[in-house]
Formats: sequence, structure tokens, C-alpha cells
Amino acid sequence: MTEKEKIALMEEIMDLNEGTLSLDSVLEDIDEWDSVAILSYITEVLDKFRKTVKGSEVKKFVTVRDAVEIMQ
Repeated sequence: MTEKEKIALMEEIMDLNEGTLSLDSVLEDIDEWDSVAILSYITEVLDKFRKTVKGSEVKKFVTVRDAVEIMQ
């Protein structure tokens, strides 16, 4: 999955329009980055990347880049 596709997945998780996010977008500034989005993110990472991410790890994310880097 490309970086662009990972950002698109983040937009989908948060129900944002395509092109809304960049790697430098600050998650704290995005209203849609809430507990439901975090749970969706954790589920998507497990389903698509077979990787377990803890909520405590996700809460440390500052930017979209932090979330995308886990998706490997």
C-alpha cells in the first residue's frame, strides 16, 4: 500500500473528503479523530496489515505521519 493510499485510508476512517489530510496534519486539530476513529484505525491496521496496535500507542500519535508509519 502506498503512502497516498494510507492517507486515503485515514481519511476514510475519519469520514473526511479525499485530499483533506497530509502527513503533517496534526491529529489533535481534527475533530473527527475521536475514540470511534481510533477504534476504527486499530481495527483497520489489524485487518489490513496484520499488526496489533494498542490504544495507548495511538494516543501518543501527534500527526498523520505517526499513524501512517505503523501501517507497514
